[in-house]
Amino acid sequence: MFSTVIHRSPLGSRGHIMTSLARIASELDTLLTTEGFPDYPQAINGIQVETESVIVHVAAAVDLRERTIRGAMEAGANLLIVHHGLFWGGLQPLRGPYYRRIHALLASGMALYSSHLPLDAHPEIGNNVLLARELGLTPSAGFARYQSIDIGVRGEADIATSELVARAGTIASRWGGTVRTSPCEPQRATKRWAICTGAGASADTLREAVELRIDTLIVGEGPHWTAVDADELGIVIIYAGHYATETLGVRALAEHVARTFDLPTTFIDVPTGL
Repeated sequence: MFSTVIHRSPLGSRGHIMTSLARIASELDTLLTTEGFPDYPQAINGIQVETESVIVHVAAAVDLRERTIRGAMEAGANLLIVHHGLFWGGLQPLRGPYYRRIHALLASGMALYSSHLPLDAHPEIGNNVLLARELGLTPSAGFARYQSIDIGVRGEADIATSELVARAGTIASRWGGTVRTSPCEPQRATKRWAICTGAGASADTLREAVELRIDTLIVGEGPHWTAVDADELGIVIIYAGHYATETLGVRALAEHVARTFDLPTTFIDVPTGL
């Protein structure tokens, strides 16, 4: 089973309200400050596929793929909210899986709303701040600057790095992944940490970590060479899983929609193992 209900509000509590896609999208665009938020060109934040139908059930997933579309359909949803949207692979012909995704959305009347960096960076329901909370860490500043925006968070602590690894492992295993680390001595302690979910280990984040004297960098994933460089820079990287670290924000966003519009909401869990 790959469909998990995370929030189902009783439709009768305030009476049935006719909720349009435009109304929900306006609420989410305002919440996430979508307009003008810097992001990669293929992200296309906001409505990616529209519908004129009244929204009756909302599904959420990390990735837009055939299985999440099918799961949303089986749940009775006609709006799917995702973190990685329809155009994540860039411009491509309407063939194979890409064609089947678009055909399934249009044939079922499913609307699609996507939020990438605006959701990563949100100070209350963003992936990074929620991962810090799950790890028992309190952010005090931003990290992982992209153009004019800090996408991640950072702070100070006094905790055994092995304990952070164990906590990250619990999160990763919950969503079908496995935690890994760059070389880490058993007795090591974390004093200054930073988080950047998803593909958070990169030349830019390592450079920033050195400048800020970060000793522990917590990410979703990163290239092999980042573990080599981190070791020689005196930084431990905890790779907690791209998918696992980015379930947090989209689930919180779905719960916000459920509370605001009194709609049933389902999270479609399709782990990638990464």
